[in-house]
Amino acid sequence: MQRDPVTVEKFFTLHHAHLGLKLVAGAGGLGRRIQEPTVNRPGLLLAGFTKYFASRRIQVFGSAESSFMKTLPPAQREARYAELFSYRIPCLVLCRGINADKLLLRTAEEANVPVLKCPNITMNFINDATLALEGMFAPRSTELGSMVDILGIGVIIRGESGIGKSECVLALIERGYSLVSDDVTRVVLEDGEDVVGSSPELTASHMEVRGIGIINVQQMFGVKSIRTKKKVDLVVSLKQWDEVKDVDRLGLEQQCIKILGRDIPHMVIPVSPGRDVARLVEVAAFYTKMKMFGLNPAQELNETLIARMNPGTKL
Repeated sequence: MQRDPVTVEKFFTLHHAHLGLKLVAGAGGLGRRIQEPTVNRPGLLLAGFTKYFASRRIQVFGSAESSFMKTLPPAQREARYAELFSYRIPCLVLCRGINADKLLLRTAEEANVPVLKCPNITMNFINDATLALEGMFAPRSTELGSMVDILGIGVIIRGESGIGKSECVLALIERGYSLVSDDVTRVVLEDGEDVVGSSPELTASHMEVRGIGIINVQQMFGVKSIRTKKKVDLVVSLKQWDEVKDVDRLGLEQQCIKILGRDIPHMVIPVSPGRDVARLVEVAAFYTKMKMFGLNPAQELNETLIARMNPGTKL
């Protein structure tokens, strides 16, 4: 699991377009870290109550904060700004397109605190910024394997180099399913619950096919053949037949693998000449989908056999 530091510069670079952010002061402090995935309105601190001030968050000025500061004499206003910027706050965002107070800009420059301007209504910015920050703070990692969406089931297909992952994925795409990622899948834990896979931006829509080279799946098979991201519901590991000592013949016990701390169903499919691996992966996805709806053929058969052996047992 990896998590790079979330800085003001990274937040600004990734989200300035859809949040309408503009840097108006404190460019030298863009390297400051944002330590909590939410924002704070510092009204109480501006009024003189400094206890419990959430200094680790992005600070936001709306109409209320701006109007209040205008009621203060210049000397007192400067003192309140100085107190605000004395904390290690990441940055300050002025919403509703508020024109920055010259005293505010000067104090921010001296303290090296970035000041950003945003045209959005304060609450809209808070909602959008919180969602953006939650995405940036979410645990993330990388899984070696290709990912395919099979009728709504996100499947990561793993295996040693040369075992036939690309051929399997191509066969699934030809059957109308969608490629999420080839060879390397980025995973992120969304809302602390769902592990979601996506492709590295550079290789999105592309696949490496040995003997042919790099192909563009979207150009070749159409827009339906690509998904930008998908929840990971199943991991399939392809292994040579002679390397699998104990082949699961019944499927009574669900094996799992941990990704970002979450248990993901895991199946090992033995590979040998003549086996239709793509069809087996497809059936594994169907089987997983059935179990999600409470259907378990192996369990049902096992209960039926027990009932036959014990006539007194109720089904």
